[in-house]
Parts: sequence; structure tokens; C-alpha cells
Amino acid sequence: MIWLSNKIEFPPNENTTKDGVIALGGDLSTERLLHAYHRGIFPWYSDGEPIVWHSPLERMVLFPDELRISKSMRQVLKKREFIITENKAFEEVIFHCKNTERKDEFGTWITDEMEQAYINLHKLGVAKSIEVWQVRGRSRSAAQRPTELVGGLYGLEIGNIFCGESMFSKVSNASKVAFIHLVKYKNYNLIDCQVYNEHLASLGAREISRNEFLRFLRSVLLLANLFLLII
Repeated sequence: MIWLSNKIEFPPNENTTKDGVIALGGDLSTERLLHAYHRGIFPWYSDGEPIVWHSPLERMVLFPDELRISKSMRQVLKKREFIITENKAFEEVIFHCKNTERKDEFGTWITDEMEQAYINLHKLGVAKSIEVWQVRGRSRSAAQRPTELVGGLYGLEIGNIFCGESMFSKVSNASKVAFIHLVKYKNYNLIDCQVYNEHLASLGAREISRNEFLRFLRSVLLLANLFLLII
């Protein structure tokens, strides 16, 4: 197991434990986080622990054309009970992802340090959020009625890959509404869900090998660099 130094670097992706841990320590500086995500590596650890960096042998991803929307979920979407926005309340979204209780504890790993690190990435335009608002009351038009943030998600945009970090839902289906919006309307070629999650599997996400994921990531970054050279 390698402990990171102050130098911004990681060992090769194949140098992981069987659990996909590639390194410990380091920091959550903007430079290190971007360096990590461009190499298919992400931090995931609990408060009080050293930073643990992961590059799983199996990567949970969703290809947009494999999105599955159940009949019941289609009915939810047709009702138009929610208002969806993008990047309007990033800090609120990550706060709720950090503090909302959930059965699978997905998201409770977000530490204060990690929260601030992703807020910094949002200020640079790299970290993005989708917000789901519920309109309250029926006496006025939807535009005039108060709304409450009831769901959302956030992650990093790496080329045309969205690296999802966490999501939350305060009412039934709100996080699914956010995820479906992300997949259908943001034109990403791949949604990186990192590790297996039943909630996302029900929407069509599946595991692929680390090597397959890294090949896809490298091709995306190569195209992005070529585009920058052209313009």
C-alpha cells in the first residue's frame, strides 16, 4: 500500500488491493482531485480516517442508451410535480447528500474536508449539480408558489463523462428524477457511478471492467485535447 507524498501523482491503476484501494493519504486539493479523476481514481473514506483513494476492479457505469425508466417512474415524470434546475444550489445539494439519512448509507462518507473540496471544484466549473424542487400549495400558479429542495445529485464533469459522487432524496423518487434528467438532457457519453448500487442498477447502470472504463476515459480525454488544439 502506497502513502502519497506532497507530489501530485498516483501509482499505476493496476497496483490496487483486491478491494480497489490504490493509495492512502495526500490531500483534497483541486490539483490532486483533478489529477485523480483524469486517471479513474476517486477518494472515498470516513471521517477520522486517512484519505483512501480507489480505482475499483469493476466500475459501475451507465451508458445513456441503456437507461431504464419503469412504468411507475414514467407516471411520476408525467405528473410534473417537480421543478428541475442545474447548478443553482450546489452547496445545498452537497449539504443534503452529506446529512440526509438513508437506508444504504450511500453518501454518509462525505466529510467536511470533502464537502469544501467539491465546492471549490464547483467554483471552477468542474463540479456540477442537478436540483429537484417540489412545489408546495395549489392556490397560486406554479411560478408563484414556494418550492422546497427535495432531491438532487452532484459530480464532476470530465470531458463528456459525468463522474457521479452522491445523490439525495427527501421525498419518494426525487433522486431518480435528478438522475434521469442528467442522463436524458445533458448529453454525456457515460455516467460513472463508481461502485455497485442497487438504486442505480434499477435504472440501467452496470459494472464493466476497470480496463474497459480506463480505455473509455482515455479516449474521451484524447478527444478533448484534440478539440482544444483545433480551437
